[in-house]
Amino acid sequence: MNGSIYEFKSMPHFGSSAQRPSRGASARARAGRAVPLVGIIRNPRSHRNKGVAAEMADCSNILTETPADRPALHATLSGFARRGIDYLVIDGGDGTVRDVLTCGTDVFGDEWPRLIVLPKGKTNALAVDLGLPGEWTLTEALAAAHRGNQRTRRPLRITDADKGGSVQGFILGTGMFTLCTEAGQEAHRFGAFNSFAVGLSIMTAVLQSLFGREGNVWRASSRTRLIDRVTGRALRRTGPGKEDERYLAIATTFERFPLGARPFGRNAAPGLKLLVLDWPRRFLVALIPAIMFGLGGRLLARAGFHRFSVTDIEMDLEGAFILDGEAFPAGKYILDEGPQLDFVIP
Repeated sequence: MNGSIYEFKSMPHFGSSAQRPSRGASARARAGRAVPLVGIIRNPRSHRNKGVAAEMADCSNILTETPADRPALHATLSGFARRGIDYLVIDGGDGTVRDVLTCGTDVFGDEWPRLIVLPKGKTNALAVDLGLPGEWTLTEALAAAHRGNQRTRRPLRITDADKGGSVQGFILGTGMFTLCTEAGQEAHRFGAFNSFAVGLSIMTAVLQSLFGREGNVWRASSRTRLIDRVTGRALRRTGPGKEDERYLAIATTFERFPLGARPFGRNAAPGLKLLVLDWPRRFLVALIPAIMFGLGGRLLARAGFHRFSVTDIEMDLEGAFILDGEAFPAGKYILDEGPQLDFVIP
């Protein structure tokens, strides 16, 4: 994935699900196999892959591919499915995970092979959620897979309500979150990675929002309509500002976060969760570090800070949203959970 796979300007569209290899065909491909067949999607541009040779590339049961764009990635995953791979390895960062889940959605459907993530990116939030060591090797991961160690997660699925097409990933953000992402990229350029970069991004956002004057881009809200499709009602909004505007919204299915943060509270339920800040009241902004570690309560809710546990949301967004570090265009979307995925863990 060396080029345009990171440049999302619309929702990707691929072939129909009719092209998906059948479960029977995959089972026949695996029948009688003495050793597991491993398909690897390797991103040579990921932070810790640059200038480093691929692991175990000379093994006959290891299929290592570096597709250059989304169509090539989709074709590679289709080939892996036809061969009935036992494990799909994602050798890269969170963005590479997002690309693989997005391009593989109509290849594997709800029947994905077991997934192994080798965290080689700059932030690796998924690795934190899964409890993966930063220097996890392919050899160690395959040994853990043989022992049957795994953890289940469902990704976020974001579908264009008007044009179709969807993407899948794990952390979605709107509003001020987009500026935080840019701050994180700046932190990377100065050599800050993983949890340290996350911490710097949060502190940058707090300082800019807290001390910025009215009209400062860090204090701007945007139209963000959030409708619970189960009840047909808009998610609760309180505090000043327009009814259809929000300052910040973050969604994820993660259960563990960098720095030991608990942004969705100390007793957050598994599954799709939303954190929403309606308006940048300065005392709320000042409390963001404490909120990220579990602070909540009725006072904060009345002032415009909310946590939601949801399953199916309609989003009408005036601005772009960020999914695992990359921007996607404004529009009307459906947000729900994707298929159940089994990740190998230590």
